[in-house]
Amino acid sequence: MDDSSEDSVSIRATPDPLALSAARAASRLARQVATPLSENDLGLSQYRVLVFLSEKGLAPSDLAGRLDMTRPSVSALMDGLVCRKLVERQRDPDDGRRVTHHLTEAGRTALTVADIALAERLAEIGTFLSPEKAEIVARGLDLFGEALLAERHSGRVV
Repeated sequence: MDDSSEDSVSIRATPDPLALSAARAASRLARQVATPLSENDLGLSQYRVLVFLSEKGLAPSDLAGRLDMTRPSVSALMDGLVCRKLVERQRDPDDGRRVTHHLTEAGRTALTVADIALAERLAEIGTFLSPEKAEIVARGLDLFGEALLAERHSGRVV
């Protein structure tokens, strides 16, 4: 019997040490993002919806794809944001069956407050680095955001 047949899990080549370290840092960063959001009565999915809607109004199916959630889960998420008056539903003028979601003024305010809280938390973490390194980290995160947007616009989003 071949030894390799006993392994049912395929192990990829060892990743680049910097990429591995960055991946683990990203997992730790997720908690640092969740805390200030929860202090502002938002969950990560709710915040992401507000961010996406700040770009333009979106239909539930578009949000489901961006959030990697089922359409019923997105509907439940949106119901909560609509009840809190952070988001409103509007009929598409070109297709009356289609509904899009848009930020309300309260939603824009909630997003701004959350953005500030997150920026402050990241700046606070950055104080444990030299100012030069903190700027490099901030620029790196900004560039990563640009890469994510470019990937979404390319149509290759997972």
